[in-house]
Amino acid sequence: MIDDIPEAIRETAPTPPKSSFPVPAIATVFGLVIVVGGLVMFFLSPKPSPETATKTPKTETEEVASGIQSPSNKEIVESSATKIIPEPEPIDNVLGHLRYEQAKLSELVPITADGSIKLKKSAATEFRKMQSAARQQGIILTAISGFRDEATQQYLFFEVKKNRGQDTSTRAEVSAPPGYSEHHTGYAVDIGDGKVPGTNLSTNFEKTAAFRWLDKNAARYSFELSFPKNNSQGISYEPWHWRYVGDRHSLETFYKVRNLK
Repeated sequence: MIDDIPEAIRETAPTPPKSSFPVPAIATVFGLVIVVGGLVMFFLSPKPSPETATKTPKTETEEVASGIQSPSNKEIVESSATKIIPEPEPIDNVLGHLRYEQAKLSELVPITADGSIKLKKSAATEFRKMQSAARQQGIILTAISGFRDEATQQYLFFEVKKNRGQDTSTRAEVSAPPGYSEHHTGYAVDIGDGKVPGTNLSTNFEKTAAFRWLDKNAARYSFELSFPKNNSQGISYEPWHWRYVGDRHSLETFYKVRNLK
């Protein structure tokens, strides 16, 4: 205690300086500033509405699952919904006949002994195989016509039409206009029965053994009937007219465009 200190020492001991600002007062003022600042921030901050106060924001996955789409997803849906798929363009055809590119003479090989009837190499090879297989069963498949150029088709369409007094639509049912014949491609061949030549190029050909054999076996050699009954092109039934579709080019030639308008 101070009273126990000798008076001489107490008189010589320095007296601590007094602060001009009492510490308790400063602490009080500081506390009041903090409290007032907190109250001001509380009253000025925006208050959530009753509806949103209890809701937890959803993640993007939850929004999609609940049917609420984010802007990016909404744009995708609207874009898909309004996308218009164009209708196929009308196909270039004349009275049901499609346009075909004429084969080059250098691409053709003969399928008859005299060399007068020719097909493209791939078609010729398979035709000879088919002809040989049929002969082994007593069937004679005779090639009547193969590749035809546009000049020949010009005569067959216009001159024969004139000689027979046919109108254009009627002629087109049995013969293609020049530029529109499958025979231009080198893949088409007219076939007859060597034992019944009177049925050549006639619907009666369907009654022959040759036709029955073709109907059953031609697909094995990639040949198919071009104009069956009630065909979509509106061409008369031609049981003698067959086409080769055994490689990529021949398949594209006949099937790349099919929807006639």
